[in-house]
Amino acid sequence: MKSISKPIIFLLLIVLNFSFGKVQAQSRTKVNFGFDWEFKREEKTASDWEKITIPHTAKIEPLVVNNQFQGTSWYQKKFKVGNFKNKKVFLYFEGVMQEADVWVNDQKVTNHKGGYLPFMADVTAFLKPKKDNIIKVKVNNEDNPEFLPGKPLKDLDFNYYGGIYRNVYLIKTDKLYITNAVQADKKASGGIYVNFNDVNKNSALGTVQVHLKNEFAVAKDISLQFILTNKKGEKLEFKSEVFAIKSNSDKGITQKIVVKNPKLWSISNPNLYNLEVQVISNNKMIDSYSEKVGIRKSEIKDDGYYLNDEKLYITGTNEHQEYPYLGYAISDESQYRDAVKIKNAGFDFVRLSHYPHAEAFLNACDELGILVMNSLTGWQFFGNETFQKNAIKDIRDMARRDRNHPSIIFWEASLNETEMSESFMTEATKALKEELPFPNNYSACWIDNSNYDIFIPARQHGKAPDYWTKYNKGNRKIFIAEYGDWEYYAQNAGFNQKEFSNLKEEERTSRQLRSNGEKRLLQQAYNFQEAANSNRKGTQTIGEANWVMFDYNRGYSNDLESSGISDIFRIPKFAYHFYQSQRDANIALDKKLVSGPMVQIANYWTKNSPLDVTVYSNCDEVSLYLNDVLVDRQKPTINQNNDELKHAPFIFKVEKFIPGTLRAEGFVKGEKVVSTIVKTPESATKIELSYDVSSKAINPDFPDMVFVYAKITDENGTVIPDVINEVTFALSEGDAELVGENPVKAEAGIATIILKTTSLKKSIKITSSSERLQNGTLTISK
Repeated sequence: MKSISKPIIFLLLIVLNFSFGKVQAQSRTKVNFGFDWEFKREEKTASDWEKITIPHTAKIEPLVVNNQFQGTSWYQKKFKVGNFKNKKVFLYFEGVMQEADVWVNDQKVTNHKGGYLPFMADVTAFLKPKKDNIIKVKVNNEDNPEFLPGKPLKDLDFNYYGGIYRNVYLIKTDKLYITNAVQADKKASGGIYVNFNDVNKNSALGTVQVHLKNEFAVAKDISLQFILTNKKGEKLEFKSEVFAIKSNSDKGITQKIVVKNPKLWSISNPNLYNLEVQVISNNKMIDSYSEKVGIRKSEIKDDGYYLNDEKLYITGTNEHQEYPYLGYAISDESQYRDAVKIKNAGFDFVRLSHYPHAEAFLNACDELGILVMNSLTGWQFFGNETFQKNAIKDIRDMARRDRNHPSIIFWEASLNETEMSESFMTEATKALKEELPFPNNYSACWIDNSNYDIFIPARQHGKAPDYWTKYNKGNRKIFIAEYGDWEYYAQNAGFNQKEFSNLKEEERTSRQLRSNGEKRLLQQAYNFQEAANSNRKGTQTIGEANWVMFDYNRGYSNDLESSGISDIFRIPKFAYHFYQSQRDANIALDKKLVSGPMVQIANYWTKNSPLDVTVYSNCDEVSLYLNDVLVDRQKPTINQNNDELKHAPFIFKVEKFIPGTLRAEGFVKGEKVVSTIVKTPESATKIELSYDVSSKAINPDFPDMVFVYAKITDENGTVIPDVINEVTFALSEGDAELVGENPVKAEAGIATIILKTTSLKKSIKITSSSERLQNGTLTISK
């Protein structure tokens, strides 16, 4: 037990594995409020209410969205809250797109503008005790230039879908309670703010700021108890001195903490602690509030970026959070699965383009070890004074919501690809630093401006390649926030590709659907490879994020934006495996993630396939066999477009096409560690059904959604990459529905639909059929 010097308000006593006595159960409750709602669009009649569950999208859209629903929708629900005498009752909305008006029992409670950040409604004064209450929410997602993103949807280049599309919770507390961060009305106030600003492997020094509100009589003899628990269940407990809070007032408490031998959060070992803060009065727990936190040191130095004092070149991607058909209205589990796919692709970083993503997605990044650039909503639009004030408010709200996530290392407190005024940029960074007053909360902007800590251009924003290879602004580093798409789409790149001039425009672009075939998918992967290699030639470049992880809708186009390394259904393209090969073979991640040595043949091995066979691998050497006959064993094929990469591809020259099996074997230090095969597809005979959970099982109790894939294969189970058979899906058992085109044509041998579950109390059975093919069946159990 050790005394700590007196902090801002009072002395902190830290004791390991020490109990402060048994306290009564907490009074705070938080329940999912998403069930038993009714919904209608204003275009419908009053009799058209339909029963729905939140998260919910205002309209199921087609696969390619170019006339998205915009208008007013209504949500309503009857509910009881039981006894709430001397209690506070709140509704917490994680996201409503994009303006919400809330009534309870026909009384207006609040209005909120902006669809990507949460708001909290105090409904206490509007409730009827022990009776049915009725909540109504009016939701409008029409264009509005006064709040973000501001730009009309028809020109925006991404979609914002309507509805109460993220979770809603009902929270009940005592009248003396820890506030939520979104309730803050002062700088750096609201909720709990945890910061570790002096970190090494031996100790971590930090602070916990707690904001309390008292809406009852004077509260005396109050103390705070803090319990910090690691993943092994080991606890560090400490307790404040006693204090008082006046009636109808608030109080901020700042306390120092010391953690000896901390379990540091990193990209390979994302250790998390649970911090519980309890409000204690007369040995009774009045309130309790928990946060997952991580201890790590994030720092930009003269020679680059460092995480926990280890230099790191950051390799990442961008992501839009939409699902086909459902838009933004997806489950927490679906958010987690997308994060798993990003990590499994070989990335350790994601930029949240171009808005704050769901809280569940950030929680997944914390858990999986994915670094994050959090981003203010915006793209190519700078509005009037009201718009600018709302943008500053969103910066504050974003910082307050997300400040405790160890994954977030950069804050894009700027409007992407937007010509902002100097005064706005000054105010934007000022607001961010006031909300995040501790060092190393780095601000970022696509404009090279002294208000910001780092410069984050896309490669097309300057004359390539000099502006990043020759960049030198002292300690302001450059992070390539987008690359690999636009510079090739606009036909102004291909710095070293000798054969580039011989390609047609549709062949040289990085925008390639899986159905476009091997040649064009290989070109997409080669574009990303070339650009990534070029990025690394800048000595001041600390990292990169390719454009983009998943294909997505642009809202105004008759096709998908297809520069994703996976398609909109999350099926990988060849470029996915290129990035996967850039993670070192000796990195061991959590067992549920893909890590270690890998080898992948980027070839379908048909009569039309390239005879120069590309193999992506992070091994020292690879052997390629054709029908068990060795083609060659070789080291990576190094050239000027991959000489800066960790692992260049392997290119094997096969003399002629012979049907059969290609087998690649990877060697590390002379030992075979991994192998894979590709077989020449034969005639299509059957459908194989599968579904994707990416290490996160379907939620048995709450609505969830997963992709179901119908793979058209030959007798050997080889997918036929050029078939486009029409597949019909049917649900024969279970509490679920199928969402999407049905029947649907296969793309590159795979037809996809979304299974949206209500619960998984009983098994779900799906069948698939197509003319002249053996049906596929799939049973999903709890």
